[in-house]
Amino acid sequence: MVEEMELKSALRKHFGFDTFKGEQELVINNLLSGKNTFVIMPTGGGKSLCYQLPALIMEGTAIIVSPLIALMKNQVDAIRNVNEDNAVAHFLNSSLNKTEITQVRTDILDGRTKLLYVAPESLTKQENIDFLTSVPISFFAIDEAHCISEWGHDFRPEYRRLREIFEKISNVPIIALTATATPKVQVDIQKNLNMMDATVYKSSFNRDNLYYEVRPKRDVEKEIVKYIRQHQGKSGIIYCLSRKKVEELAEILRVNGINALPYHAGLDSNTRGKHQDMFLMEDADVIVATIAFGMGIDKPDVRFVIHHDIPKSIESYYQETGRGGRDGAEGNCLAFYSYKDVEKLEKFLHGKPVSEIEIGKQLLHEIVSYAETSICRRKYLLHYFGESFDDSNCSNMCDNCRHPREKYEGKDFALNALKVVEALKETQKIKYLTNFIMGVKSAEIVSYKHDQHPVFGIGKDNAEHFWNAVFRQLLVAGLLHKDIETYGIIKLTDAGREFIQNPQSFTLIKESDYTGDDHEDSSFVATQKAAFDDVIYDMLVDLRKSVAKKNQLPPFVIFQEVSLKEMAFQYPITIEELTHIQGVGQGKATRYGKEFIELIARYVEENDIDRPTDLVMKSIVNKSGLKVQMIQNIDKKLPLEDIAKSQSKTFDEVLEEIEGIVNSGTRVNIQYYIDTILDSDNQEEIMDYFKEAASDSITDAYHEFDGDYTEEELRLMRIKFFSELGN
Repeated sequence: MVEEMELKSALRKHFGFDTFKGEQELVINNLLSGKNTFVIMPTGGGKSLCYQLPALIMEGTAIIVSPLIALMKNQVDAIRNVNEDNAVAHFLNSSLNKTEITQVRTDILDGRTKLLYVAPESLTKQENIDFLTSVPISFFAIDEAHCISEWGHDFRPEYRRLREIFEKISNVPIIALTATATPKVQVDIQKNLNMMDATVYKSSFNRDNLYYEVRPKRDVEKEIVKYIRQHQGKSGIIYCLSRKKVEELAEILRVNGINALPYHAGLDSNTRGKHQDMFLMEDADVIVATIAFGMGIDKPDVRFVIHHDIPKSIESYYQETGRGGRDGAEGNCLAFYSYKDVEKLEKFLHGKPVSEIEIGKQLLHEIVSYAETSICRRKYLLHYFGESFDDSNCSNMCDNCRHPREKYEGKDFALNALKVVEALKETQKIKYLTNFIMGVKSAEIVSYKHDQHPVFGIGKDNAEHFWNAVFRQLLVAGLLHKDIETYGIIKLTDAGREFIQNPQSFTLIKESDYTGDDHEDSSFVATQKAAFDDVIYDMLVDLRKSVAKKNQLPPFVIFQEVSLKEMAFQYPITIEELTHIQGVGQGKATRYGKEFIELIARYVEENDIDRPTDLVMKSIVNKSGLKVQMIQNIDKKLPLEDIAKSQSKTFDEVLEEIEGIVNSGTRVNIQYYIDTILDSDNQEEIMDYFKEAASDSITDAYHEFDGDYTEEELRLMRIKFFSELGN
């Protein structure tokens, strides 16, 4: 065992720290004494140092197995930054060419490389096994060791072969490290690595600086924009399940003035690396990512982690939220949850091996239980990882402790729901069961003649949302079971049958309504209509006339009616706020906005108006990134017919899309195309018309010119007109 002073001296020399964190010193000494070691330490606890420091002070090269190329690069860069010799750390994976692989091997043979990061796939290649057998190895480290377990959230089959490969290379100690391991996963890892003799170091999973919150997934993009504006200038990560959603959301955030970048496996490695570095260097505030982002990313000041979609397991959720507040300061963890997300995740399980379905089903059940639970979220998380916690110590650092939900006695409701499942012989899904219990005579129910059943309509006094909640809580409580193999048929468990025979007290929680998914929040719309200010609207209309006259332009060019109406609800008082109004781009806001925001600011102050804190967010065209693609194609001066063909659209649909872009305040230049269909005199005549017109109506323009110009020609010229004079 290395002397304490000697170890602290090495810590100071290599990493600049004076003291170890938590059990780091015990872990390192255990490894240095040649013993197998298992470290379970939450994200931000300092796992990496537990193998990096021993590797630097021991003879030979340490082999570190790591699951992601991006993670390896990040770790290698970090070690090189604290050492004079770049050869001190290397990675060996599929991203290297033959010359680079030769350099890595040369540095190892010369004794310069102390840490070699390898992917498990690289370790299985015979040529690499033969080479590593010929050099001194200090120890093996397995980072993200939960990948070994089928019950782990990132299971990798190739990880199951690591022990046999280690034995072929060298008989040296093994250290396995993970941030997320339930008791079941922990045992599975130790058995597979044949290291039941390992000394286990398990730190508390409690991150007392993190605030946990789950919200119903309704109008989610607006909610996220609003949330980020409330945390202006702070670093954050947003996780989405699909690459498409990552791209969409990053674009929506950028359109709304938020410095956000996408990150997913579909981007080329240079772009991924660039975006990751921009986030680390604070050139970007927000990363929108799939789960590919974040493993091993050492950014201490991530202030919020948002889950746009509920993750596949509690382990995933815990690890991803763990990237917030690693410096011990503020860390907000916000997840949006809807039943539709769960249904999507269930569909992903279809067609997989039975054992994988069974495991996936149980992991999904746990995350659903977490999302819907009314107990302290911190208590629920820690219990999942085998740790007891007194929820009085949560200090209101979760939404359930800060805002407790209403509970009520639900024995009779639970009994009726279970009796309905029994009456229908455990053959139906939740939708059918809720219709049946409410007495809804759907076509399906009538065709089965279930509307004639004695218990049909037994719960007709309560609505669908209520019964959905009852059935879900019975599932969470283990009285019912959803069979994924039969596409979600609801069945009774033994506990459910026992409850029917001997009904007992059953507490139900008044739940949030999670049935919505990305739709307009009707309460928001109602508020918007109710708060519309006719007085300021009339003042804005008058100001628009004055500005239009001064600029010798029609009023609709300055700001369209829809923009004025939104101003009369949102009361923007800065140019930045004005750019968030529909149809107002940066150019238009800068050109015409000053007098409008000054008028609104005076009105707000004189009338003591309480402005909405959440300015309506801008949306992107078709919410799909097509706006960017369209502008790029126009910049390349592609014929509009070719653009339509490449996107499987009609010419009319392409025109609509370009009109939408221009109406949102973005300038486009289609002069190259207009020149092919109209000569300069015709263009000038139409432009002069729009400058004097009372409205931008194409029908009015068509009649004005007695049909001399087609509707398409007039629409193209209107686009030119708005781009040049309005944006």
